[in-house]
Amino acid sequence: MERRAFEETLLRNLRSRQSELTALLAECSSHWGFEDPIYRFYHQSFKVYWLQEETTRIVRVLESLAPDRPLNPWFRQIVEQGTGKSFEPAHNADWTAVTRPIIEAFFHARFFLEMAVRYATLDEPPDALPSGYAALLYLYGLR
Repeated sequence: MERRAFEETLLRNLRSRQSELTALLAECSSHWGFEDPIYRFYHQSFKVYWLQEETTRIVRVLESLAPDRPLNPWFRQIVEQGTGKSFEPAHNADWTAVTRPIIEAFFHARFFLEMAVRYATLDEPPDALPSGYAALLYLYGLR
């Protein structure tokens, strides 16, 4: 399938799942889904590790929007480095090095979810690419 056809399919999938995407973004932008986990990083609380579940959930949804397209390798690397971690008391001695990848992975996943919601209203691929839409295309290897 050519790039344009993949892009059109992606847009159709975004439109058809817009309410689901919007609800997930609202959860990931709420007090407990965004504000509190970031606070937990600065508070040096093990609860920041819970953010990995939200990141994984977002990534699964993003993957399902274009199941025939692998996600961007840099994005996959960021997610891999920021998920699958379990808290160990020894992590406190090197807190930022251990937990920043968790936050980074969440921020990238949340960004792409936000772009998916923002551009779900497009009826067709635009000629002039807004930066967020172009980033979304990179996520799916379409740019």
